[in-house]
Amino acid sequence: MTERQEKAKEYLLRAYHIDTRINSKIEQYEALQSLATKATTTLSVTPPSGTMNVHKMEDIVAKIVSLQAEINADIDELVDLKRHIMHLIKEIDNPEYQTLLELRYLTFKKWEEISIEMDYYSVQQIFRIHNKSLEKFYNLFKDESKCY
Repeated sequence: MTERQEKAKEYLLRAYHIDTRINSKIEQYEALQSLATKATTTLSVTPPSGTMNVHKMEDIVAKIVSLQAEINADIDELVDLKRHIMHLIKEIDNPEYQTLLELRYLTFKKWEEISIEMDYYSVQQIFRIHNKSLEKFYNLFKDESKCY
């Protein structure tokens, strides 16, 4: 793979990395929600012995709210990035290249799945098409980046 193709691939993979980060934060959010539910249940079922630690619950709620804000910001970033990637992909004059790039970098399909969806091309043929499509994408990407 050429340096130009690597740069195009690196840019395209940003969407995947953001998506992974969002999923990780959602798992953290669900764990905090579960913890908050357990804490609420524990506090309401048993009579308090001494003073309740309301600050602990406040800390959990604050972390949940903070994490929700991070997730929303990441989702906004992902949507903007995918919109930009889609704009560039649509500029490519080859529908086969467009399809491959969309399947790989917008829907995060595995190579084998792409091979099946693209009329059973061999994975090796998919790689060849991928390299050509990255080259086309890079040309559009580098031309557009000069405008920014």
